[in-house]
Amino acid sequence: MTEELDLTGQDSDAGSEEVVLTPAELIERLEQAWMNEKFAPELLESKSEIVECVMEQLDHMEENLRRAKKGDLKVSIHRMEMERIRYVLSSYLRCRLMKIEKFFPHILEKEKTSREGELSSLSPEELVFAKQYMANTETYLKNVALKHMPPNLQTVDLLRSVPKPDLDSYVFLRVKERQENILVEPETDEQRDYVIDLEEGSQHLIRYKTIAPLVASGAVQLI
Repeated sequence: MTEELDLTGQDSDAGSEEVVLTPAELIERLEQAWMNEKFAPELLESKSEIVECVMEQLDHMEENLRRAKKGDLKVSIHRMEMERIRYVLSSYLRCRLMKIEKFFPHILEKEKTSREGELSSLSPEELVFAKQYMANTETYLKNVALKHMPPNLQTVDLLRSVPKPDLDSYVFLRVKERQENILVEPETDEQRDYVIDLEEGSQHLIRYKTIAPLVASGAVQLI
């Protein structure tokens, strides 16, 4: 199939931007989002538009296969490709849910303090899930443990109790667009800041927080 799909995204000025993608380009976008989400220590920006377009494309492919001749070898090949796409899609969504469950107080706090127009890391459905998860966690803690504690210990600060994403962890990446003068912070007090250039196609092992903006912009791909 070679038809084109409309994907509404965000440009650098936070304005609406319509991007036209072929099905192959759409799947490539999904795979890139999946790899980045798997290897990034924090929850990344929601790619709900890509998810919705991929699900629509899968429905379209399924409808085409129903009309295909039985026994056609192409049908088996297309079904295998659909299963691969479904695996990537479900793995991407499952990875995001695991991060929400692991870091939910910090994710919700970030949403609460984000400025107007700033891109959200949660889709509307994920935001509902995160709020319900937090409410259920607080209820569980109160019913199981806190109500049996002395009055001065019957509250818990989840922001302090739940670990934050480790932005100092190291990640592997492949450079998609050449980057110059990337500031690298020292690992010890004895070292000094220095800058590096990232050549297109090169691969690196580097602290995530150094290149987090480049992941968000699509200049680098986590691997």
